[in-house]
Amino acid sequence: MVFGVLKDIKAGENRVICTPVEIASVVSAGHTALVQSGAGEGAGFSDESYAKAGAEIVRDAREMWKRCDFLAKVKEIEESEFDLPREGQIIYCCIHPAAHREEVDALLRSKCIAITAEDSHRNGSPNCEAAGKQGALFGLESMLTINGGKGKFVGGFAGAPGMNVLILGGGIVGQGALSVLYALGANVTVMDINAGVLKMLGDKYQNKINTMFCTKEAIASVLPQTDMVVNCVKWPKQRKDFLIDKEMLKLMEKGSVLVDISNDDPGAIESSHETHHDDPRYVVNGVVHYCVSNIPGAVAHSTSVALAAETLPMLLNIMNNGVKEACVRDGFIRRSLTAYEGLLTHEETSAIQQRPWIRPEDVLGIADRKLDPAPPATTTRSENYYKR
Repeated sequence: MVFGVLKDIKAGENRVICTPVEIASVVSAGHTALVQSGAGEGAGFSDESYAKAGAEIVRDAREMWKRCDFLAKVKEIEESEFDLPREGQIIYCCIHPAAHREEVDALLRSKCIAITAEDSHRNGSPNCEAAGKQGALFGLESMLTINGGKGKFVGGFAGAPGMNVLILGGGIVGQGALSVLYALGANVTVMDINAGVLKMLGDKYQNKINTMFCTKEAIASVLPQTDMVVNCVKWPKQRKDFLIDKEMLKLMEKGSVLVDISNDDPGAIESSHETHHDDPRYVVNGVVHYCVSNIPGAVAHSTSVALAAETLPMLLNIMNNGVKEACVRDGFIRRSLTAYEGLLTHEETSAIQQRPWIRPEDVLGIADRKLDPAPPATTTRSENYYKR
């Protein structure tokens, strides 16, 4: 199979889906590897290092799309790429299909085979850990007086108390933020709707953190004493309410900070909207908001190394066995199948965009086989199936 690594073109994106180490593995497995020139430059990997690993360096993006059977990159298919996929071509990247109707339209129109990377990680994406840890650090940077924050130091000084931080969500992102903030001396409260997660975190940190069941009322009760909120909740896209609305921000002191790592649209924070690294902050009701949608891109080398290592087995599974067999062997690839030869195969997208879909098991004809199990990617369900 001819496998290609595209250069990501989204603003502020410096990561790459494969480093030269993974390319060497692809080549040793008997496949041809093409890498677009400059694909790894932002993460510290030169064209020469990819060539040394056995890749052919291709300068033109259109040539990559034309020659490759299987293409991969980190972020979404951009509008300028909508006319490039072709029938039967395999694409792996973070599609975020439920939130990007036009992108889904382009994928379906092309009749390609698209796999959304964010749903494919069995143990959670390394990007989630990176977003939590680096997001916490960006929140501390936002707290600086020179950035509009109230000027509190995370762990305090002699005679001056440290910061009170509220983390919403105790998953991989929230745990990443917690590990950094706790190590630096913050007084941390974690809220989640899973009591088991709260107990696990309390035990892990010897009950030196505070844990609370997450409700809007509970959040309001602690906001007056909170210096920084870190939102790590993946908010169901069909919900129209918020965990924190604009009026609740008035409960916080001027110069407090809100870091919206999840940054969904719509999301859990009413006042949140996407920002970028070149202009990351804005203020609503006196609260400094940090809402960069691509936090892991700021530590592109480390996130690329971690992401590439975790992704390689999935890529090789597809290359060595084909999409159908890979979906039998790996339920997380199967649940990530988004578009298959003109048919929508992603349940959440069907529900959010109110368009019909077909289960991957059915479109691939593998429903009667012994399949590797995987939980649904989200709680969103759809019975809007294609009518035969």
